[in-house]
Amino acid sequence: MRNEAKTTVGSAPALVDASPTRSFRARPTMWFAMIGISTAICAVAITIGTHKFHLGPAAIVLMPILWTVLIGGFIGVQRWKPIGGRARAVSTHLMDVSIVFFLAGLGSQIGPSLTKFTNIGPAILLQEVGHVVGTVILALPVAVALGLGRTAIGATWSIDRESYLAFAIQRFGVRSPEYRGVFAVWVLGSVFGAVFISLLAGLLGGLEFFDPRALALGLGLGSASMMLGGVGALSILYPEMAGEIMALAALSNLVTNIVGFYAGVFIALPMCQKLYKMWSRLFGRDDLGRRVRHGAPVGAVNRTGAGGSGHALAGGAVMEPDEASGVEAVDVNGIEEDPTVVRTPWTWLIAFAATGVAGVLLNALGTGSMRPLDLLGVFILLTLTAVALVLAKLVPAVPSSIWVLALATIASATFLPIGPFIASATQHINVLFAGLPMIALIGMSLGRDVKALRSLSWKIVIVALLTFTASFVAAVVIAQVALNV
Repeated sequence: MRNEAKTTVGSAPALVDASPTRSFRARPTMWFAMIGISTAICAVAITIGTHKFHLGPAAIVLMPILWTVLIGGFIGVQRWKPIGGRARAVSTHLMDVSIVFFLAGLGSQIGPSLTKFTNIGPAILLQEVGHVVGTVILALPVAVALGLGRTAIGATWSIDRESYLAFAIQRFGVRSPEYRGVFAVWVLGSVFGAVFISLLAGLLGGLEFFDPRALALGLGLGSASMMLGGVGALSILYPEMAGEIMALAALSNLVTNIVGFYAGVFIALPMCQKLYKMWSRLFGRDDLGRRVRHGAPVGAVNRTGAGGSGHALAGGAVMEPDEASGVEAVDVNGIEEDPTVVRTPWTWLIAFAATGVAGVLLNALGTGSMRPLDLLGVFILLTLTAVALVLAKLVPAVPSSIWVLALATIASATFLPIGPFIASATQHINVLFAGLPMIALIGMSLGRDVKALRSLSWKIVIVALLTFTASFVAAVVIAQVALNV
């Protein structure tokens, strides 16, 4: 018997399974199967490579990360040989290590560039406010009005690139509405982000209203593919400034990768959660996005008996079914509940070993070479991963994603005695190759959430495009003002 717990807006999922979670010990064959399949997916994606197509001023960039999520997602939802709950539980354990390993690699790439901040002007720093606030202020109310429920929080607190996806998995869990919002926007950004931003940059650049430098600074969205797409469009419009546009966009993207993640986690997300409650009350929506009669409490849900036309709310109020909302299936009952694998020192050793070996092999395949120093670099990243996981256990208030990004950034900073050595050991490790298994594992687990993602329908597309637009335009406006002060 499933127990359904009442909640309020902005808290836990609207329907919570109170039954005890099943646990099991996975057989070695299951570990080898999930490790082998995810690594093979990544190898195929890297072999397919990067392809770029031009559509007028726009540039469509298809990268290995896109192939990985498409292949992994196909395997995750296919029905010929479905991936069951136990296999997904093993994937979750592997993912917990690979996500932190990915962020360690990202931090090791940021650390050596910290000294560049000494010459960064206020325009580059201030435009980050646009990236952080623009999405929450402009996109969130639209998402709530469309009836996305708590999915709106995940879809609008940032443009949801890889580091935010990793954080959302740890902060909210893969079965939460917030994570589904992050995941949906991340997928749409991976597929359409570069071409959309290139078209938007070309449109704003063609108006000749904004300074090209402000447009370049606005391209620091935290996504390399989106940045390159926008740079391509602006370089065609302003060929004499192509070099400066690329330099400013790259530097802005660096700031976003360093400052933006922390600003998003500690500023944008809390702001988004608070504003979500306000907009939910104003639009009369509950946590599932369904309409609530005027004056009824929002968020606390209980089901009526079979054949009832509405849903009973706290205090006896009745919720009207909203057929147009498209989110009826976003419910724990519409998502498969996976068991959990028993975690032992042996399973952790398997997860770390698999992450390290796959990282070395995929990095060598993607970069076309492998140096002996790369083995040491991967070992350093795994060590930082282990330290971050231990610290997160000791200080539960700070997730391992925050710990590892901070540790890797500081450890590789060139102003520390050990920084240059760590930077040199990890500089040849391309995190988008070495950390690619995280993406494959996420895609392979898609079967668990496919019903919920389908329920979001066309509305998440509108919200995602609005999120990208709000982040870019707000940053451009702020940079334009700062450049002209």
